[in-house]
Amino acid sequence: MAWKQFPYPDNAYVYTPLSLETSWQRLHAGDVEPFPAQAALVQAWIAYHAGDFARAAKLGLAVGVPGYSVAHKASCMYATHLELDEGARLALFEEVAERCERQQAEQPDNPAGFYWHAFSLGRYALGISVVKALAQGMGAKVRNSLNRTVTLAPLHADAHIAFGIYHTEIIDKVGALIGGLSYGANKDDGFQHFRTALALNPASASARSEYARALIMLEGNKKLAEAMALYEQAAECVAVDAKERLEVEAAIDELKK
Repeated sequence: MAWKQFPYPDNAYVYTPLSLETSWQRLHAGDVEPFPAQAALVQAWIAYHAGDFARAAKLGLAVGVPGYSVAHKASCMYATHLELDEGARLALFEEVAERCERQQAEQPDNPAGFYWHAFSLGRYALGISVVKALAQGMGAKVRNSLNRTVTLAPLHADAHIAFGIYHTEIIDKVGALIGGLSYGANKDDGFQHFRTALALNPASASARSEYARALIMLEGNKKLAEAMALYEQAAECVAVDAKERLEVEAAIDELKK
């Protein structure tokens, strides 16, 4: 199945090898990915940031395990934001999770293999229902991979966003008591993860939107004004690549509801 095209092409998201390296720290403030040593991977990341997720994944996979990080990210961003077919979306998340397990074995000190494992399983869980996923043991897998990510990369803002979602979804679906006793989920810990993510990556629209969503899910009308302010901030973030543009557009859509 052919992947859909990125709907917001912009020359501002098209980097050269030189401008990519110059902008790398800002582009990867969320995942602290190191700048690639191989020219083929530089091209894969250029494709990724421009929104050509299919090409980015193909180029990354062609390199093998060293290219898995860009392939994971391209696949997950495409599945999260652009793939409308639920079966195709879930299949992509499954593929990423399986690749991550291979990466973890070959690169046990690379946080990408653990972060994208948690991300893909978490999104898969949302697709099949969190309660069903917890019954299949996915909760522990997600939590363990996120713990490993932040141990290897304490400044990994995106892992803190994912941790915040973990706490939020579990409490929302099974309640604070069972969530806390069985899965270590805690509302205040979840909120703190979102705040940590924003401290580490102040430009993140995703951290703001996910924090807003968590406030609405767990606090309701009590925190609605704070949540809407976060969505407004997310909608006003300046995107520097395709992923960020998709996250800004998602925030704008939330404000229209």
